[in-house]
Amino acid sequence: MTVEAAVSPIVERLSALALRFSGMEHLGVSFEFFPPNTAEMEETLWTSILRLAPIEPDFISVTYGGGGSTRDRTHATVRRILDETSLTPAAHLTCVAATREEVDEVARAYWEAGVRHIVALRGDPPEAGADYAPHPGGYTYAVDLVEGLARVADFDISVAAYPETHPEAPDDAFDLENLKRKVDAGARRAITQFFFDTEVFLRFRDRVRRAGIDVPLIPGILPVTNFEQVVRFAGLCGAGIPGWLSRLFESLGGDPETRKLVAAMVAGEQCRILAAEGVSNFHFYTLNRADLTFAMCHTLGLRPSTNDAEANQIL
Repeated sequence: MTVEAAVSPIVERLSALALRFSGMEHLGVSFEFFPPNTAEMEETLWTSILRLAPIEPDFISVTYGGGGSTRDRTHATVRRILDETSLTPAAHLTCVAATREEVDEVARAYWEAGVRHIVALRGDPPEAGADYAPHPGGYTYAVDLVEGLARVADFDISVAAYPETHPEAPDDAFDLENLKRKVDAGARRAITQFFFDTEVFLRFRDRVRRAGIDVPLIPGILPVTNFEQVVRFAGLCGAGIPGWLSRLFESLGGDPETRKLVAAMVAGEQCRILAAEGVSNFHFYTLNRADLTFAMCHTLGLRPSTNDAEANQIL
């Protein structure tokens, strides 16, 4: 198949998607980034942030590595967002490798710096493949961290939710009850792990509402920039890779142009279906790349102002 043959139906689908969203009164988005560990990665990160900033997201979150692996860089990235942009940063905090006092100190420092939004997570073990073990004197699980943050200050707290069940949960009922406990402790929204089957999210949303959880449930959308990488991510977090998705990316390893178009189609179709079911907020896992996320926001009808658009042409 030629690139032109692949492009035509994709462009038609995206055009229809743009028309679908043009009449929506409110649509909110948020973006997730990870802190850079090289000068080159830092340049890529800030180019991406500046590219996406004119869309005026509700917030942008910055991840937090286990065992202190990215903590200083997370703090530096959050501070730079505060100092150099008008964006609202959401700092990730975890229970891993820190005492309660140490976590509380970080939280107080964020509050004093002007950070009001925290994404509270249990966190992954510092060593890949190791079992999670609470730090002695630390917060044990995310619900304990939410309770602790609420004692520190009146943070706007987000927590994680798992449409396909957390891989360490004994069953989906336990996982859902854990989400309810986090919300009851003070979380104001739940952001889901990424997924590709929209029916999985919609069934999960129904279960969440039946359980009496009424905070916003925001679907996490991961545009597929690298299919092999996504497969690895999915294996770690328990997300399913549908057969149709594997078939879409077959033989596209050496064809980045078509791969990007297919990725835009997949993410666009997810958003179209979810919006038709009443979803009006989306959280994009950017992997520090702006192109597909910017394209999706454009397709959803979120456009920079004229001046911002001209500035983006320079970047």
